[in-house]
Amino acid sequence: MPANPLPPQKKRLGRALWRVSLRVRPAYKRRLAGDTARAATTDEVKQLRREAQDLKEVVAEQALELRLLKKSMIADGGDQT
Repeated sequence: MPANPLPPQKKRLGRALWRVSLRVRPAYKRRLAGDTARAATTDEVKQLRREAQDLKEVVAEQALELRLLKKSMIADGGDQT
């Protein structure tokens, strides 16, 4: 087990990106093969929008955490190394 396991937000981001890649990979292969005509179903569009929203939320959480970390480091006097 690693000394510093990934925080839950990074794990969620990794899982979300993996799910998206699994959905996109077959379409990408079809496009490479020349099969580009395809209409997405309503359910597929809704699912993709939900996944995109989930990814946006994770990115927003990470940005907020980074901003708070930077502010706390500035308040503490910066890097002590």
